[in-house]
Amino acid sequence: MCRIKSVLAEAAAALAAVSDSAVLDAEVLLCLVLNKQRSYLRTWPDQQLQPEHLAAFKALLEQRHKGMPVAYITGSREFWSRDFQVTPDVLIPRPDTELLIELSLNLIPANEPTKIIDLGTGSGIIAITLAAERPHAQISATDFSLAALRIAQLNADKHHISNIRLYHSDWFTDIPDTKFNLIISNPPYIAEDDGHLQQGDVRFEPQTALCAEDQGLRDIKTIADAARNYLEPCGHLLIEHGYNQQQQVQALFKNLHYDKVQTYSDLSGQPRVTYGQWN
Repeated sequence: MCRIKSVLAEAAAALAAVSDSAVLDAEVLLCLVLNKQRSYLRTWPDQQLQPEHLAAFKALLEQRHKGMPVAYITGSREFWSRDFQVTPDVLIPRPDTELLIELSLNLIPANEPTKIIDLGTGSGIIAITLAAERPHAQISATDFSLAALRIAQLNADKHHISNIRLYHSDWFTDIPDTKFNLIISNPPYIAEDDGHLQQGDVRFEPQTALCAEDQGLRDIKTIADAARNYLEPCGHLLIEHGYNQQQQVQALFKNLHYDKVQTYSDLSGQPRVTYGQWN
């Protein structure tokens, strides 16, 4: 019988070998096919699936079984309670990055003009979220990937964001000569020989947005060094990094004469974002 509950159970069992969230994956993919919320699956577990729905569901399961991330299959992922479009041209938003938003909002006055730049914006999740949460702020966002900037623009339009400017730029190279109160970035920080690159969803994500030379530190060094020329006095720098890079990043910030250097941990308790103030 092709009832929802039995189809989901079979799908979850099949995905268990390739996913740590097999039940959730199966539910999300079936909801995509049915154009329903997940609550529908629990309300109508004995509902029979139409043959065309079953065929479409099996096709999506095959993609997932090959390792394709659910976010790329569905074309979307939630971040800070907003839905963002994603494609294989951009990284998949992760809960760890919400720490950047939390820290930024604590630094940005709610009702005062503030200049912020998000370097390597990708799908735009950081810049767009900050623009939405702080409508008085002027947000700039850069990426060297035109494909990524197209996705960021689509997401800005989707969320009706008007206080943001997107720039095709390699970090600071092609942005207007200005100063910022906050510079924020989730740059590539994985070492090129890291074994995790051959596992899970990251196999399908753009490597240029994941990997950096110098054991993952090259782009962090570039940003922290150049940011000193673009920060207002007492301006803030926030950079996301790997769980094992806290000491190197703190040392880098201090060697560049940033003050109040501090590292904050993500929801898993891993060191994830380092802060410095430029005086």
